[in-house]
Amino acid sequence: MHAELVVLGGGPGGYAAAFYAADEGKQVTLVEAEPRLGGTCLLRGCIPSKALLHVARVVSEVEELEAGWGVSFGRPQFEIDKIRAGKENVIKTLSGGLKNLAKARKVNVIRARGVLQGAGALKLEGDDASIPEDRLLTFDDLIIATGSTPAMIRHFDIGSPRVMDSTGALELEDIPESMLVIGGGYIGLEMGTVYAGLGTKVSVVEMADRLLPTADQDLVAPLAKRLKTLFEDRIYLNTEVGSLATIGDQIQAEFQGPGKYGVERFDRVLVSVGRRPNSQGLGLESTRIQLDKRGFIQTDGQMRTAEPSIFAIGDVRGEPMLAHKASHEARTAVEAVLGHGVAFDKAAIPAVVFTDPEIAWAGLTEMEAKAQGIAYEVASYPWVCSGRAQALGRTDGLTKWLVDPETEVVLGCGIVGPGAGELIAEAVLAIEMRCQVRDITESVHPHPTLSETVMNAGEVFFGTATEIYKPKKKK
Repeated sequence: MHAELVVLGGGPGGYAAAFYAADEGKQVTLVEAEPRLGGTCLLRGCIPSKALLHVARVVSEVEELEAGWGVSFGRPQFEIDKIRAGKENVIKTLSGGLKNLAKARKVNVIRARGVLQGAGALKLEGDDASIPEDRLLTFDDLIIATGSTPAMIRHFDIGSPRVMDSTGALELEDIPESMLVIGGGYIGLEMGTVYAGLGTKVSVVEMADRLLPTADQDLVAPLAKRLKTLFEDRIYLNTEVGSLATIGDQIQAEFQGPGKYGVERFDRVLVSVGRRPNSQGLGLESTRIQLDKRGFIQTDGQMRTAEPSIFAIGDVRGEPMLAHKASHEARTAVEAVLGHGVAFDKAAIPAVVFTDPEIAWAGLTEMEAKAQGIAYEVASYPWVCSGRAQALGRTDGLTKWLVDPETEVVLGCGIVGPGAGELIAEAVLAIEMRCQVRDITESVHPHPTLSETVMNAGEVFFGTATEIYKPKKKK
């Protein structure tokens, strides 16, 4: 079997590449080992976690109404089977849609695992009827989009189903009475929020001195304060877990550090310490493709590897491991296959932590600016000054711009608060277009909305924010 373009991996990067190439007239074969398209993001990542976070958020909103508005609903009752079924229905709907889109575009989908046999062929492993007799698929060009998997520290892999990675946590087999989350990054905090919302006593241990170590501290602070209440003060920083052991029907964790020392037992443990690229076992050694020390496939700006006919996109290519980055890299790779003079050069790839409150940022962060010696000025607008935030009872938010003090061009944006992930899109556009602050402040924003805070933060830069008194900047 031969194809003009083969895409290895059916996640958000892979199916985006296959569909776009087919739209451009390419004969495309998509090779995916899973029975359904969608990859980690759809099947056991972004989408199911957001479905469960929605449930947790609604429960939290009910509690807020009861506490501050005199509205009473009574104690929530959870039917775990129905919650799990609701999550699965979302996945089924979206993956079914992808199957139909592939068929409509005449993309040949083969369920198999592909292993490179040199720079021009894949050996197909599996028992699907679509696999050719000789199990060989040759190609003119190949796009590798095999994604990543959760990392598991070796001494935590004790063979117990009660020790989970993010995939296992999303299965939602039960609502444990207690759970330890190892790792204070975005995946651990999102899943901790889900389980805490369902009634689990969640504890978090993080070896750094704060949660979300790669995000700006002023954005993390409101979330950390809220999680301290949600997790009932069971957040242990500057602390490591030395070992895990099965004791009866629980897991015993040994803590080492100033945040917590000694042992404690939990019904379940979630190990959330990052992800690793799926670059092993692909037969890359039969090609000239190079890996970096972390196992990421090295490419140029066109996503092209050291083999001119082979490209790599998404998590397997490198950080940040985000679905939306993968889908844009897919377009770049396909355009390179088509012979267009393109390169992946984005000024702002947004990152969103879907906790409550959400945290989102795009472009340059303060931590990056300081590390790179880039001059910047911060213009922050606290949501306590926002009429919409007051009406929602959510005044713990913040919107800030990082601005070049000489040119007044926006360099980066950070937002913390409900809906931050939706609000950051305006900032992405502004940063990509190299807008000046005045371009944002002179764009009329609807009132009363949280989107006004994006404009208002710009007005803070000039000292003209209506709701804040700050002496006007002198020119």
